[in-house]
Amino acid sequence: MAEYFRHPQGLLFFEVFWPQAGEQGIHLVSGEYKGEGPWKVGDCVINVLGCHGSDPELASLFSEWQSYRQMAADDYPDAESINQLSRQYGALV
Repeated sequence: MAEYFRHPQGLLFFEVFWPQAGEQGIHLVSGEYKGEGPWKVGDCVINVLGCHGSDPELASLFSEWQSYRQMAADDYPDAESINQLSRQYGALV
């Protein structure tokens, strides 16, 4: 997840590279939000991507995302624009 927000139905999140994916990069996971890490939303378990036990493919994707963010820093939407977009999808921001 590049960005994530609580939503009345669960969790709204923007996947990495969401600016290029448009609406296909924005997802709603329905269900009760619970836990303190790992978190659970509906049938999904959400873990923090870390070094120990990480999925190498996800770690590589996240590294690419970080590089993209550094190179496209001026083109990436600011926090208020991201919050406004998330509110359009019903996020509790």
